[in-house]
Amino acid sequence: MNNVTHWTVPLDHPAFAGHFPGTPILPGVVLLDTVLHAITAATGIALDICEISSVKFLSPANPGDELVIQRVISVGGTIRFDIVAGMRKIASGSIVPGSPA
Repeated sequence: MNNVTHWTVPLDHPAFAGHFPGTPILPGVVLLDTVLHAITAATGIALDICEISSVKFLSPANPGDELVIQRVISVGGTIRFDIVAGMRKIASGSIVPGSPA
């Protein structure tokens, strides 16, 4: 079973223009959007309505970083994810599909 998605942060991602000039890092909202899309594409689970029940940003994602998005789906349906770049953990969290906002 493959519970991993690979994504390389584009060197020219538009979010870098304002976040932050001279020291670009990928905003957390972009990381979360990427996670949601990666999980939906890989599993078919619709996450257009979900609750991100927890998230921790531990290290910045930089232009060109090769990110690995790991996911584990519990019996109850909660999706646990980790984002890593090499030996650095970028972020981790939990998503509950279909939860009202």
